[in-house]
Amino acid sequence: MSLGDIAGLIAAGVFAVLVGLLAIPLIKLGGVLDQTRDSIRETTNGVTPLLEETAVTLKETNRQLARVDVITANVADVTGNVSALVALFAATVGGPLIKLAGFSAGVRAAFRAARPTARGTSRR
Repeated sequence: MSLGDIAGLIAAGVFAVLVGLLAIPLIKLGGVLDQTRDSIRETTNGVTPLLEETAVTLKETNRQLARVDVITANVADVTGNVSALVALFAATVGGPLIKLAGFSAGVRAAFRAARPTARGTSRR
């Protein structure tokens, strides 16, 4: 063996040690990437049902809001009808009642004026 062969064997040994030292961090990095992939998979598996439930909840909420809109429109119609009914009742019954009240007040005043007082004279 010559000096060049010995130098080549030493260089090969050093290179083998260097490759071994660089392989350890690469193997650890591969483990970290595997764990990251598993974590992402678990998160995806957990989030997917939540998103589906959220979509169902939003659809149901929109359906209920549509019902509330219909109910609100019906309440507005009923309120308008009650208002019209009150106005009709006031116009139909209120006018004659006011006239009757005025008439009865006039009759009462006339009877008071016609009633004699204790002295024998009429009251004015």
